[in-house]
Order: sequence, then C-alpha cells, then structure tokens
Amino acid sequence: MTALKTIIHDTLQAYSPRLIEIAAFIGSHPELGHEERQASAMLSSELEALGFQVERAVLGLETAFVAEYRSSKPGPLIGLLAEYDALPELGHACGHHLICTMALGAAAGLRAIADETGGTIRVYGTPAEETKGAKIDMAAAGLFDDCDIAIMAHPYHSYERSGASLAMDALQFEYHGKAAHAAANPDLGINALDAIILIFNAVNALRQQTKDDARIHGIISHGGQAPNIIPDYAAAQFYVRSASRAYTDELARKVTACAEAAGIATGCKLTASNYEYSYDELRTNETLSDAFTANMIADGIAEEDIRVGHDNGSLDLGNVSLRCPVIHPYIKAVNEPYQLHTKEFRDAAQTDTAYKAMVFGATMLAYTACDVLTDARLLHRIKKEFNGLNP
Repeated sequence: MTALKTIIHDTLQAYSPRLIEIAAFIGSHPELGHEERQASAMLSSELEALGFQVERAVLGLETAFVAEYRSSKPGPLIGLLAEYDALPELGHACGHHLICTMALGAAAGLRAIADETGGTIRVYGTPAEETKGAKIDMAAAGLFDDCDIAIMAHPYHSYERSGASLAMDALQFEYHGKAAHAAANPDLGINALDAIILIFNAVNALRQQTKDDARIHGIISHGGQAPNIIPDYAAAQFYVRSASRAYTDELARKVTACAEAAGIATGCKLTASNYEYSYDELRTNETLSDAFTANMIADGIAEEDIRVGHDNGSLDLGNVSLRCPVIHPYIKAVNEPYQLHTKEFRDAAQTDTAYKAMVFGATMLAYTACDVLTDARLLHRIKKEFNGLNP
C-alpha cells in the first residue's frame, strides 16, 4: 500500500463511527425522491465540516447539492456520486443510505491527500434515482462535462464489476372515449378500456420481433369505474428498455404505434406522454473498472469472488456515462442472497455487516480516485477509452 493510500485508510478508519452514525440515521429515516430533506441537509453539513464548499438546491432541485474541495495544486477532477432516496413503503431497500455514505467517506479520504496530489474533489448529491433521477438534469445541464471520472458503488449480496444497464423510456397512454350504460345503451359508448386491451395484445405480438435484450412491461393504471359503465377513460403505463438508446428509441416508436392503432380501432382519442425521465444505457469505463477491481483484490477480496456485472435494470447514471468516464461496481454488503427492493435486503443493509462493507466501499472508491490523481498514464488510458466509445 502506498503512503497516500495509508493516509486514506487511516482517515476512514478514524471517520468510520461518524459514517456509520449518518448511514444509520438516513437508513432509519427514509425519504422519497425529491423529498430527501434530512439526508441532503445532513450530508451537505458534513461535507462543509470537512472543508468542502457546498451549493444547495442545484438546478432548482430542493434536495440536490454539489460539494467541492479544490486543492492548492492543479490536477484531475474527481466526481463522487451520492444517492439517498428511498422506496415507497419499503424504505431503504436499495441501500441508498450506504451509497451516499460511501461517497461521503471517499470524499473524506481524498480530502486528506488532495493538497499533496492536487486536483479537485466534487460530491454530487443526486436525488430521486428511483424515479425522476436528478443525474439526468445534471448531465443535461453539463455539470459532469468537466469531470475526469465520476464514480460510485452500490451495495449488493456479492461483489461485481461495473457492468452495463439498459436504456429506458417510461411511456404513458391515455384513452378518452365516451361513457354509456353498458346494458341499456352500449351502442352509444366508446370503450377506452378496449383500447387498453388492444395495446397489450399488440405489444405482446411485437415482443416476438424484438432483440434479446429488449424489455417491454406495463400495467393498466386506470381501467374504468364500474362494470355497468362503458369506460370513457383508461390508461396504461409501460417501461421500454434495451441495451442501447438507439434501439430503445426504436422500440418506443413501435410501442407508440401500437397505441395509436388501438386508438384508431376503437375510436378513442389517444394522449401519449413520458411519465418519468428517460434513462440512457450505462457505458462502464473498463480501464477505470480494472483499477477499482485491482484495489479490491489488493485489499484481500479473492478475484474469483468478483462476478462480471450486468444490470438488467436502468440507471440515471447511464446519462452521466455519456458525459465522462464512469463506474458503478457492486460491493457485498449482506451475507444472504437477498435481492434489492425487498424487505429482507432493507433489514440486512442496516446491520454491522453492511456498515463495515460501506466503509470498505468508501475506501475502494478513494483508492481508485487516488490512482487517477497520481497516475497520468492511467488517466490517459481512461480518457482514450471514453473518447473511443463517445466520439
């Protein structure tokens, strides 16, 4: 271990009781996306205490923030990403209370060496990853364009390399028909629910002609009020996903065509919209991922215990990965194979085992950033790969 990494390690070991205290508080006080007032305030205040300059309510988003420490020397700009929103009813079943404290811990470790290495450490407080992710607004506004790297780690039941995720569109289709008594005067009605049934049948037929990585799944969010009333309003919501933004756009057009055809067939008026933000696919920077993985192995994690990562969900980090080099590895934080977004994972993610893993993850993030800060050749390879994927 280099002298700089020893400083990071010792700093985080000394800081770990405070990190655990913050993680435990956020974990036991879950807040939904764009409502994370306690978490955002606590993280912002803690970063200020560490010497960071904090801008709150970034882009007009109440619970978003950007905290920055500029060293006295020039050098790379390291982005650390903090998520802290919870899930409805489940609370922190995706471990975001650990994600944000991993970023906070990494910031503390890097703050301890930054005046020697040079460079800038920036922490992004990114609300609402589960729904209308603030990273999308931040990426669109160019807030990541000057980052040399942007890194985060996610708790899980195993160690995984940073992998890929699916691009996603959230499509809503609303049909407006005409109500009528279903028994006395059905001929006077225009049935909006029939349009919904037709779109589901059309989408089911479409699936046979889609690529293997395509995912189309939806629900009927409104199907009528009573069986003796022909529904004059019905609505459905779909997620459309694939491994690339280009193919997801194509799928979205085809699903929308299914919806338009259903409206024509039933005589209903269609209103189509996006009910959540669109997420781009995650493009992992493999050179940066190799550096993170090497740090885990050097710290004692067996190489065979680190799986090849692939996220079949969608992440707002994907939008960031088109702006700068990014990684999103998984850290083993629970000892049982509990899945994310379950009560079992939520409870296991608020134990001593999970908090120890959180400190480990923070340390690995800081070690990897330290490599970038001190190895110009590594940074050159990272940027060369990024520019090759994003010409």
